[in-house]
Amino acid sequence: MDILKIVGIALIATFLALIIKEQKPNFAFLLVVFVGCTIFLYLVDQIYMIIHMIERIAVNANINMLYLETILKIVGIAYIAEFASQITKDAGQGAIAAKIEMAGKIFILAMAIPILTVLIETIIQMIPS
Repeated sequence: MDILKIVGIALIATFLALIIKEQKPNFAFLLVVFVGCTIFLYLVDQIYMIIHMIERIAVNANINMLYLETILKIVGIAYIAEFASQITKDAGQGAIAAKIEMAGKIFILAMAIPILTVLIETIIQMIPS
C-alpha cells in the first residue's frame, strides 16, 4: 500500500528532523521540505489519474469543460496554498503562512466569479417575472 510507504517515510523524516534539529536546525528544515516535496511528487501520478477520470465523466455527462477546468484549478490552488502555508509554518513564519492562505482564498474567489455569475443568471431566469 502506497500510504504505508508515505507514512513510513514521513515518520522516519520526522524522527531524523527532531534529532538533527538540536545540532543543525537548518538541515532539519531542509530535510522536512525535501521530504514534503518528494511526497507531493510521488502523488502526481495519482492526481493525474483522478483528473483524467473526472474529465471522462464530464465528457460523458456533456458538462461544459470550461467549468470543470475552473473547478480543478480552484482545487489545485487550494492544495498548493495549503502546502506552501504548512511549509512556511514549519519554518516558523506564521505571518507569511497567513498571507499565503489569504492569497489562495482571493485567487479562488477570482476564479469562481464566472461560475457564480452563470449560477446567479440561471437562478434569475428560473424566477417568474
